[in-house]
Amino acid sequence: MKITLIGSGNMGSGLAKQFAKAGHQVAILSRNREQATELAEQVGARVLAEVEKGAEADIIVVATAYADAAAALNQLGNLAGKTVVDITNPLTEDYLGLTLGHSTSAAEEIARTVPGANLVKAFNTLFAQVLQEGPDFGNGRTVPVFYAGDHELAKTRVKELIESTGFAAVDAGPLKNARYLEPLAGLNIYFGYGAGQGTGIAPAWLKMAV
Repeated sequence: MKITLIGSGNMGSGLAKQFAKAGHQVAILSRNREQATELAEQVGARVLAEVEKGAEADIIVVATAYADAAAALNQLGNLAGKTVVDITNPLTEDYLGLTLGHSTSAAEEIARTVPGANLVKAFNTLFAQVLQEGPDFGNGRTVPVFYAGDHELAKTRVKELIESTGFAAVDAGPLKNARYLEPLAGLNIYFGYGAGQGTGIAPAWLKMAV
């Protein structure tokens, strides 16, 4: 797939590494061109010279802070019909809470700013370290990536993208279920930092043997 990755920070770096490793054509769009160039050289991606060309990708992944996501996507022009992956979480400045919840989510708010785009929530429950290290936690345990959206074709594409990187794709339902995935990410952040478990962790569901 051709993937435009918006953002070259910790999360963006991890995603770029996994996407490129899986054989996808990755183009990085970042306001920090020096950082983006260094990342591109590391993983075998390229840096976009023209913002408008970002919309030519099969999938656009926004890996910025939530507050910057809408503006970053709107740089790409008309995204009607495009598959857009939102990995953001609406965190407070101290990372101890969420600025949105219950009646909406970061994903739903971003979707409103790119009318016609097929937005899918994914990767938001993972730490950057997990994205850097990959999906294998050992002992046969594969890290799950939850994804949610309202457009079935877009969800299928995102599922294929997730699985191509070796992570386990878990369908979390419609886009409004991002209202659950974003607090789940907040809980994961608490376990990682507040409870001292570190960032080599990821949420997963266990099923009883029958």
